[in-house]
Amino acid sequence: MTCPLVLLDLDGTLMDSAPGITASAAYAYRALGLPVPDAVVLRSFVGPPITGSFVAHGVPAARVGEAVRAYREEFVTRMISDNAVFGGIDDVLDDLRAAGVRLVVATSKPTVFAGPICDAFGLSDRVDAIFGAPPDDTPSTKADVVAAALAAFPAASPLLMVGDREHDVRGARACGVDTIGVTWGYAADGELRDAGAVELVDDVRDLTGVVLRRLGRL
Repeated sequence: MTCPLVLLDLDGTLMDSAPGITASAAYAYRALGLPVPDAVVLRSFVGPPITGSFVAHGVPAARVGEAVRAYREEFVTRMISDNAVFGGIDDVLDDLRAAGVRLVVATSKPTVFAGPICDAFGLSDRVDAIFGAPPDDTPSTKADVVAAALAAFPAASPLLMVGDREHDVRGARACGVDTIGVTWGYAADGELRDAGAVELVDDVRDLTGVVLRRLGRL
Protein backbone atom coordinates (compact mmCIF):
# COMPACT_ATOMS: atom_id res chain seq x y z
CA MET A 1 0.00 0.00 0.00
CA THR A 2 1.32 3.46 -0.87
CA CYS A 3 1.69 6.04 1.87
CA PRO A 4 -1.06 8.67 2.05
CA LEU A 5 -0.02 12.32 1.96
CA VAL A 6 -1.79 15.19 3.68
CA LEU A 7 -0.88 18.79 2.84
CA LEU A 8 -1.43 21.22 5.69
CA ASP A 9 -1.89 24.95 5.42
CA LEU A 10 -0.08 26.88 8.17
CA ASP A 11 -1.79 30.21 8.96
CA GLY A 12 -5.31 29.66 10.23
CA THR A 13 -5.06 25.87 10.05
CA LEU A 14 -2.17 24.93 12.31
CA MET A 15 -1.44 28.36 13.76
CA ASP A 16 -3.33 31.37 15.07
CA SER A 17 -1.13 33.88 13.26
CA ALA A 18 -3.58 36.73 12.71
CA PRO A 19 -2.12 39.15 15.29
CA GLY A 20 1.33 39.26 13.70
CA ILE A 21 0.09 39.30 10.11
CA THR A 22 -2.51 42.03 10.59
CA ALA A 23 -0.14 44.23 12.58
CA SER A 24 2.56 43.82 9.93
CA ALA A 25 0.13 44.66 7.12
CA ALA A 26 -1.01 47.78 8.97
CA TYR A 27 2.64 48.78 9.45
CA ALA A 28 3.23 48.47 5.70
CA TYR A 29 0.35 50.83 4.89
CA ARG A 30 1.63 53.37 7.39
CA ALA A 31 5.17 53.06 6.02
CA LEU A 32 3.84 53.88 2.55
CA GLY A 33 1.72 56.76 3.83
CA LEU A 34 -1.49 55.02 2.77
CA PRO A 35 -4.75 54.68 4.73
CA VAL A 36 -4.74 51.57 6.89
CA PRO A 37 -7.66 49.23 6.04
CA ASP A 38 -10.16 48.33 8.73
CA ALA A 39 -9.83 45.24 10.90
CA VAL A 40 -12.02 43.06 8.68
CA VAL A 41 -9.88 43.78 5.61
CA LEU A 42 -6.63 43.28 7.53
CA ARG A 43 -7.88 39.91 8.76
CA SER A 44 -8.39 38.85 5.13
CA PHE A 45 -4.62 39.12 4.67
CA VAL A 46 -4.16 35.95 6.72
CA GLY A 47 -3.57 33.05 4.35
CA PRO A 48 -3.40 34.33 0.75
CA PRO A 49 -0.14 35.46 -0.87
CA ILE A 50 0.62 38.88 0.60
CA THR A 51 1.33 40.49 -2.78
CA GLY A 52 -2.17 39.78 -4.03
CA SER A 53 -3.70 41.12 -0.82
CA PHE A 54 -1.92 44.44 -1.18
CA VAL A 55 -3.01 44.73 -4.82
CA ALA A 56 -6.60 43.95 -3.87
CA HIS A 57 -6.71 46.52 -1.07
CA GLY A 58 -5.51 49.83 -2.35
CA VAL A 59 -1.74 49.61 -2.79
CA PRO A 60 -0.77 50.96 -6.25
CA ALA A 61 0.83 48.30 -8.42
CA ALA A 62 4.05 50.32 -8.65
CA ARG A 63 4.38 50.28 -4.84
CA VAL A 64 3.53 46.67 -4.08
CA GLY A 65 7.19 45.65 -3.83
CA GLU A 66 7.74 48.46 -1.34
CA ALA A 67 4.72 47.33 0.68
CA VAL A 68 5.94 43.72 0.76
CA ARG A 69 9.37 44.80 1.98
CA ALA A 70 7.84 46.93 4.74
CA TYR A 71 5.52 44.10 5.73
CA ARG A 72 8.38 41.62 6.00
CA GLU A 73 10.51 44.09 7.94
CA GLU A 74 7.84 44.20 10.63
CA PHE A 75 6.71 40.59 10.38
CA VAL A 76 10.14 39.18 11.16
CA THR A 77 9.87 40.85 14.61
CA ARG A 78 6.38 39.41 15.23
CA MET A 79 6.30 36.00 13.57
CA ILE A 80 7.12 34.18 16.83
CA SER A 81 5.87 36.52 19.56
CA ASP A 82 2.48 37.16 17.91
CA ASN A 83 1.79 33.56 16.97
CA ALA A 84 0.49 30.36 18.59
CA VAL A 85 -0.39 26.80 17.64
CA PHE A 86 -4.11 26.10 17.87
CA GLY A 87 -4.91 23.91 20.86
CA GLY A 88 -5.00 20.22 19.97
CA ILE A 89 -3.05 20.50 16.71
CA ASP A 90 0.03 18.77 18.13
CA ASP A 91 -2.09 15.74 19.03
CA VAL A 92 -3.66 15.68 15.56
CA LEU A 93 -0.26 15.66 13.86
CA ASP A 94 1.11 12.99 16.18
CA ASP A 95 -1.94 10.77 15.71
CA LEU A 96 -1.90 11.09 11.92
CA ARG A 97 1.79 10.20 11.71
CA ALA A 98 1.21 7.26 14.03
CA ALA A 99 -1.44 6.11 11.55
CA GLY A 100 1.17 6.10 8.77
CA VAL A 101 0.23 9.40 7.12
CA ARG A 102 2.90 11.64 5.62
CA LEU A 103 2.36 15.26 6.61
CA VAL A 104 3.63 18.26 4.64
CA VAL A 105 3.14 21.93 5.42
CA ALA A 106 2.12 23.77 2.24
CA THR A 107 1.86 27.50 2.88
CA SER A 108 1.77 30.71 0.87
CA LYS A 109 4.16 32.17 3.46
CA PRO A 110 7.77 32.28 2.19
CA THR A 111 9.72 29.23 3.29
CA VAL A 112 12.32 31.48 4.94
CA PHE A 113 9.61 32.43 7.45
CA ALA A 114 7.62 29.20 7.55
CA GLY A 115 10.64 27.06 8.47
CA PRO A 116 11.71 29.07 11.53
CA ILE A 117 8.10 29.39 12.69
CA CYS A 118 7.58 25.63 12.50
CA ASP A 119 10.90 25.11 14.29
CA ALA A 120 10.01 27.52 17.08
CA PHE A 121 6.65 25.90 17.78
CA GLY A 122 7.70 22.25 17.52
CA LEU A 123 5.90 21.59 14.26
CA SER A 124 8.97 20.73 12.19
CA ASP A 125 9.49 17.52 14.13
CA ARG A 126 5.86 16.54 13.51
CA VAL A 127 5.85 16.87 9.72
CA ASP A 128 7.88 15.38 6.88
CA ALA A 129 8.57 18.59 4.95
CA ILE A 130 7.73 22.29 4.72
CA PHE A 131 6.93 23.99 1.42
CA GLY A 132 6.32 27.70 1.02
CA ALA A 133 6.62 30.57 -1.42
CA PRO A 134 9.98 31.68 -2.85
CA PRO A 135 11.98 34.10 -0.69
CA ASP A 136 12.00 36.88 -3.30
CA ASP A 137 9.16 38.64 -5.11
CA THR A 138 8.68 35.85 -7.66
CA PRO A 139 4.92 35.42 -8.17
CA SER A 140 3.67 32.30 -6.41
CA THR A 141 0.19 30.87 -5.95
CA LYS A 142 -1.08 28.21 -3.57
CA ALA A 143 -1.28 25.87 -6.57
CA ASP A 144 2.45 26.41 -7.15
CA VAL A 145 3.20 25.45 -3.55
CA VAL A 146 0.95 22.39 -3.70
CA ALA A 147 2.52 21.28 -6.99
CA ALA A 148 6.02 21.55 -5.51
CA ALA A 149 4.99 19.45 -2.52
CA LEU A 150 3.41 16.78 -4.70
CA ALA A 151 6.50 16.64 -6.90
CA ALA A 152 8.60 15.84 -3.84
CA PHE A 153 6.38 12.86 -2.97
CA PRO A 154 5.43 11.46 -6.40
CA ALA A 155 4.42 8.01 -5.18
CA ALA A 156 2.16 9.19 -2.35
CA SER A 157 -1.51 8.20 -2.52
CA PRO A 158 -4.21 9.01 -1.56
CA LEU A 159 -3.81 12.79 -1.30
CA LEU A 160 -5.64 15.40 0.75
CA MET A 161 -5.31 19.10 1.64
CA VAL A 162 -6.37 20.69 4.93
CA GLY A 163 -6.86 24.46 4.86
CA ASP A 164 -8.92 27.37 6.14
CA ARG A 165 -9.24 29.69 3.11
CA GLU A 166 -10.63 29.51 -0.41
CA HIS A 167 -7.19 29.77 -2.00
CA ASP A 168 -6.22 26.55 -0.19
CA VAL A 169 -9.19 24.76 -1.72
CA ARG A 170 -8.70 26.15 -5.22
CA GLY A 171 -4.93 25.72 -5.21
CA ALA A 172 -5.25 22.09 -4.20
CA ARG A 173 -8.06 21.43 -6.69
CA ALA A 174 -5.88 22.83 -9.50
CA CYS A 175 -3.52 19.97 -8.68
CA GLY A 176 -6.27 17.35 -8.45
CA VAL A 177 -6.41 17.27 -4.64
CA ASP A 178 -9.54 17.52 -2.47
CA THR A 179 -9.57 19.82 0.57
CA ILE A 180 -11.01 19.50 4.05
CA GLY A 181 -11.87 23.00 5.25
CA VAL A 182 -11.35 23.93 8.91
CA THR A 183 -13.60 26.62 10.32
CA TRP A 184 -11.42 27.76 13.23
CA GLY A 185 -9.32 29.80 10.79
CA TYR A 186 -10.00 33.00 8.91
CA ALA A 187 -12.53 32.21 6.17
CA ALA A 188 -15.65 34.30 5.74
CA ASP A 189 -19.02 32.59 6.18
CA GLY A 190 -19.61 30.21 3.28
CA GLU A 191 -16.16 30.80 1.76
CA LEU A 192 -14.86 27.25 2.08
CA ARG A 193 -18.02 25.55 0.94
CA ASP A 194 -18.38 27.90 -2.02
CA ALA A 195 -14.77 27.22 -3.03
CA GLY A 196 -15.45 23.48 -3.13
CA ALA A 197 -14.20 22.04 0.17
CA VAL A 198 -15.35 18.43 0.34
CA GLU A 199 -16.03 18.60 4.07
CA LEU A 200 -15.86 21.14 6.89
CA VAL A 201 -14.47 20.49 10.37
CA ASP A 202 -15.46 22.79 13.23
CA ASP A 203 -13.41 21.31 16.07
CA VAL A 204 -9.69 20.47 16.08
CA ARG A 205 -10.47 17.32 18.06
CA ASP A 206 -12.47 15.94 15.12
CA LEU A 207 -9.83 16.54 12.46
CA THR A 208 -7.89 13.30 12.85
CA GLY A 209 -10.96 11.13 12.37
CA VAL A 210 -12.20 13.09 9.36
CA VAL A 211 -8.80 12.96 7.64
CA LEU A 212 -8.39 9.23 8.22
CA ARG A 213 -11.91 8.55 6.98
CA ARG A 214 -11.32 10.59 3.82
CA LEU A 215 -8.08 8.69 3.27
CA GLY A 216 -9.86 5.37 3.64
CA ARG A 217 -7.98 4.53 6.82
CA LEU A 218 -11.08 4.14 9.00
